[in-house]
Amino acid sequence: QVQLVESGGGLVQAGGSLRLSCAASGRTFSRHAMGWFRQAPGKEREFVAAITWNGGSTHYADSVKGRFTVSRDNAKNTVYLQMNSLKPEDTAVYYCAAVQGSGWYDRVYEYDFWGQGTQVTVSS
Repeated sequence: QVQLVESGGGLVQAGGSLRLSCAASGRTFSRHAMGWFRQAPGKEREFVAAITWNGGSTHYADSVKGRFTVSRDNAKNTVYLQMNSLKPEDTAVYYCAAVQGSGWYDRVYEYDFWGQGTQVTVSS
C-alpha cells in the first residue's frame, strides 16, 4: 500500500513557476513508477508526466514538454514536478499517482494509488 500527499500548489501569474511535491509513505516507493495528472473543471483527468522507478526515464504530455520536469528522490520517498513558463490553461487540480512496475505509464487506469490533489491556478 502506498499513500500519496501532494503539496506546492497555489496561485501564480502566467509565465511564473511552481514546484509540486508528492510525498509517499511505505517502504516500497522505490519499486513504483510515478505519474502526474491534472484535471480542470468539466474536463477529464489527463496525463502530464511520468517517471520510472529509478528516475532513469521520463515521459511528458506534448502540452507540457519543455516547460515541466519530473524528478524523484527515492531516499526521501518524494517525486517532484517543476513547472515553468506556466500558462492559464495549466490551471487544474494536479494529482500524483503510483504503480508498481518497471516502465513509465501515461494512462489513468494503469495507476493503483492516487493522492488527494493540489490546486494550481495560473492567472493571465
